[in-house]
Amino acid sequence: MRVLISPINADEAVIAYECGTDIIDIKNTSEGSLGASFPWVIREVIERVGDPEVTFSATLGDLPFKPGTAALAARGAVTSGVTYIKAGLHGPKTVDEGVQLMTAVNRAAKEVNNDVLVVTAGYADYRRFDGLKPLQLVEIATEAKTDLVMMDTLFKDGKTLFDSCDLAELQEFVTTAHENALEVALAGSIRLQHLDQLVSIGTDIVGVRGAVCGGLNRKATIDREKAREFMAVASA
Repeated sequence: MRVLISPINADEAVIAYECGTDIIDIKNTSEGSLGASFPWVIREVIERVGDPEVTFSATLGDLPFKPGTAALAARGAVTSGVTYIKAGLHGPKTVDEGVQLMTAVNRAAKEVNNDVLVVTAGYADYRRFDGLKPLQLVEIATEAKTDLVMMDTLFKDGKTLFDSCDLAELQEFVTTAHENALEVALAGSIRLQHLDQLVSIGTDIVGVRGAVCGGLNRKATIDREKAREFMAVASA
């Protein structure tokens, strides 16, 4: 299982890199769960880390159902030099709307770089806002021909991934995604004690921020010792 850590600036990205994270995921927490960063911040992160072998990711935001807007955001993110882009399906309410949005994102990204990996992302706490269900996310990712499917939590109020979906629902999500040749990323206030369960259901990528920040607070700064500890446990 690979680990994705989400810094908000170059200083945090360097810490994540030095602690051995597999994926550096650049986001803007002030704009939401999958808040989009700025192109100049993404470029600064890549330049400061300075390692062409590193995998970088960028979030496009908690997106409304506006495929054109999402496509432009995708193209901008890819031209900034990242390997993965993640689109949060916040606005779409049906599979068809999700497919329209993710097809536009996928085309816009791969017209620039066919090797970029596109992530269809949704929310484990979908019940709280009438969002898309986990298996609908898999269907959307499959029909739109994206590379990965992900669940995070939209509301950052102390509730974790496991407060929103039980292990059986998460297992069904992972299994169905794998049956459709999709890799799976899971996030949402993940803590060290959750790692064994995530491994047990076959998670490919675990995404964290709060777990490696001071006071386990995603709005604080990434803490080097917490990041090292998390990577050590995840790698064990």
